[in-house]
Amino acid sequence: MEQLLKYFPDLSSLQIERFRALEPLYRDWNQKINVVSRKDIDSLYLRHVLHSLALIPFMRSHSLAPSTVLDLGCGGGFPGIPLAIMLPDVKFTLCDSIAKKIRVVEAVASSLGLENVEAVWGRAESLTGTYDLVVSRAVASLGDLLPWIKGRSRDGLLCLKGGDLEEEICCAAAKMRMDRGRFLVEPVGQWFEEEEFVDKKVVFVRR
Repeated sequence: MEQLLKYFPDLSSLQIERFRALEPLYRDWNQKINVVSRKDIDSLYLRHVLHSLALIPFMRSHSLAPSTVLDLGCGGGFPGIPLAIMLPDVKFTLCDSIAKKIRVVEAVASSLGLENVEAVWGRAESLTGTYDLVVSRAVASLGDLLPWIKGRSRDGLLCLKGGDLEEEICCAAAKMRMDRGRFLVEPVGQWFEEEEFVDKKVVFVRR
């Protein structure tokens, strides 16, 4: 939790309360359903919450101010739940094809009183809505993600990824017949100094 306050010192008392509640909630759910890797649960705030929040400084620096966001392949709620706590005026739709993970999202959002979160069980292809922004965290390659969200996003796709992405981006650009210049990659390490984020990236694919 201290790591969040280090980078986001202006959190409201309600936001702090909600972030503090995440660890006991996920520990409890993890005993029933493995939504967070058991080796990661002790580092929940670093590896999952703070990593999810790397999208916030990127959005601020690129003047992205969505009203509606789709978290595609949200798993147990990352990055969608931390983002929804940070951006209470934004409507978040968290979607995953695994029903038990959506149950966790619904329960966590309800426990936190997050009225800006809707949980949807289904595949990307089954969605019919349009969103200002689609976000995703380590769900699939860009070459798979982009066809899934075609026509779904007004601003584009914002992903959290790791490692060398050059080949993945080139393949996705060729597959979608997109200009390489529409893919913007920035290192998470420019915002967060922990070693955990050395090879982590934020990738934005402009619509």
